[in-house]
Amino acid sequence: MIHDFLIIKDGLPLLFKNFSILKNIFSETDSLLMVSGFFSALNSFSDSFEDLGTISELKLSNNDLKLSFLKDSSIPNLIYIATYDEKSKPVNVLRILRKLSRTFLQKFSIDAILNWRGNTNAFKSFENILEGFVDEELNESDTGFKERVVELFRNVEERLNEESNLQALRNKLDPPPNLPSYCNQIPRFTTTKKINPKYYLSGVTSQKIYYQIDGKKSIRQITEGLNLKHAQVYNICKNLIKMGFIKF
Repeated sequence: MIHDFLIIKDGLPLLFKNFSILKNIFSETDSLLMVSGFFSALNSFSDSFEDLGTISELKLSNNDLKLSFLKDSSIPNLIYIATYDEKSKPVNVLRILRKLSRTFLQKFSIDAILNWRGNTNAFKSFENILEGFVDEELNESDTGFKERVVELFRNVEERLNEESNLQALRNKLDPPPNLPSYCNQIPRFTTTKKINPKYYLSGVTSQKIYYQIDGKKSIRQITEGLNLKHAQVYNICKNLIKMGFIKF
């Protein structure tokens, strides 16, 4: 059984959820901070030596718990940890951590994770999803040959997705050169009142761009998300400005 989930970002506990009444190393706030810093440093140490590889599992000598690690390759210094007992199989726990990682990145934007400043309530809504992962792991059966083949293809798909996420992050951190200056402008709504853009915008593309405006995405990010041309998005935004809906 999985006893705890812990997500660490930059050596700090971004999210923690306990599913056991047993007292453990994560039970106190100070301990949680020290443990998060320790595991983050441990993973950084292993990264410094290519021959050592990454840490994927640890066994605690004073109790029956094991720890499974998963380092997110798409976001720097983001680590997923699960503690579990002898009733759980390591391969099943690691599979749950991979699924947890995908779901976490789908629910929260890369910007929200990168710009996290230590507020432990920022991702609290994810706790309900963690409960579902614990139930799923409890229901895991022995993995047969067919399931192992499926898992192999799944791992390949995950690796491709991780590389794609990493490339997206690099593009976010290092914008492509020679783009017009307006690509960095961020459209923002001029009012908090919600409207239905279908009543005012006849074009499907204009409506899609309208829905992407959140006061955080730039012209470039909206363009890349919708696979459009920068000038096209910029011109539609200018029309929205004339209509009084947004501003830069």
